[in-house]
Amino acid sequence: MDFISILSIFVLACFVGYYVVWSVTPALHTPLMAVTNAISSVIVVGALIAAAAAGSPGAKWLGLIAVALASVNIFGGFAVTERMLAMYKKKDRPDRDPKGNGGKH
Repeated sequence: MDFISILSIFVLACFVGYYVVWSVTPALHTPLMAVTNAISSVIVVGALIAAAAAGSPGAKWLGLIAVALASVNIFGGFAVTERMLAMYKKKDRPDRDPKGNGGKH
């Protein structure tokens, strides 16, 4: 593939990704984050395969950078997803009585 074709696919993917993410309802952002984490893990596997098959040292370094950036993206995505899921958990009410009698005397 020539450079123009690759650039066109990249720009099209950026536009599609932008409109897909911004058209999702707020209730579905947590599952969307989980899916993007899964996609990033596939990118890590692909970068590892590409770096292993690369012949030049420059390509291996680019593969290492791709693996590092995708790993940071996965870690950040899971951290944000965990915080979003924590918002949906019920918070326990502390007892009003310090002795643990539930406020009854």
